[in-house]
Amino acid sequence: MKRLFAFAASAIIATLYTEPITTAAEWTSDGEIVLENGEAHVVISPAKGGRIMQYSWKGKKALEPVEAGPGRFDIGPERIVPKRRELWEGVWNGEITGELSARVTSVEHKETGVQLIRDYSLDPSGSRFVATQTIVNISSKPVHWNHWSRTFAKGGGICLVPLSEYSAYPNQYIMYQDDGRTLDYRPMDPNIEIRDGYFILKGPPRFPKLGLDSHEGWMTYLSPNNLAFIKKFPTYPNRRYWEMIGMTISLWYVENRASDNLSTCELEPIGPREDIAPGKSASFTEEWFLEDYRFPRNAQGIDLEEIEAMSFEAMEKAR
Repeated sequence: MKRLFAFAASAIIATLYTEPITTAAEWTSDGEIVLENGEAHVVISPAKGGRIMQYSWKGKKALEPVEAGPGRFDIGPERIVPKRRELWEGVWNGEITGELSARVTSVEHKETGVQLIRDYSLDPSGSRFVATQTIVNISSKPVHWNHWSRTFAKGGGICLVPLSEYSAYPNQYIMYQDDGRTLDYRPMDPNIEIRDGYFILKGPPRFPKLGLDSHEGWMTYLSPNNLAFIKKFPTYPNRRYWEMIGMTISLWYVENRASDNLSTCELEPIGPREDIAPGKSASFTEEWFLEDYRFPRNAQGIDLEEIEAMSFEAMEKAR
């Protein structure tokens, strides 16, 4: 399907006078940082690995409410990176850095040789939220890691990923098997559809973890509470993506998981390998957007042109 818009295209937006919205960043009595612009609401917990606890639009929450915090960030590759509990879920330092911005900083972690810094900001109006993770090499030798986003979106939704013209995967995606050792490079699944240049995940697949190598740089998740959660992120076709299958995106979809009844679709943009010299750093930035969107009653009848137009409008109007 022909793309309706391009990121480089300029949008013509009429500017109307509105009353100023009170904006603020503040600490709560629970030690969390809140960014609030009157419509969008973000809660950050330095005590829980610097995670995003809530991201909402006009009272509707985009993230699955889990106690440990659904807005997680990490480093990879998944099977190579050492244990890193202090980075993953330890107590971080938090600070308010501006009217609607905050920074969280991890401890220095000897096993990985890094310290992580995350800078968060919310636009004064609208839903645009920006998260930048910086990997700082605090060791005496080069380190080689990548950005790994691990966001628990609200369960029971539909995920759409635009596909690049070329893929290294015969069916445009791969599926991890439940044994933790096997990859299916030619999977078939009744809850996955490839249509008009899109990968559509309509429900829990046979096995929850999937990988894609799209370089389009965005995805949209349709949430059952009539909300569209859009992620925009950079991709680098000429750089090395060094997860075992070179993926730029991973998805992990479960419904009423037996161990804890968890339902979520984990949205995971993945960055390229970063070769970081001692004392140097590398950063990766994601932009998040929320839009009102009526959840499709029938996943078979998803209007791809409408969703594409809505997603690009959200990304363009925030520029």
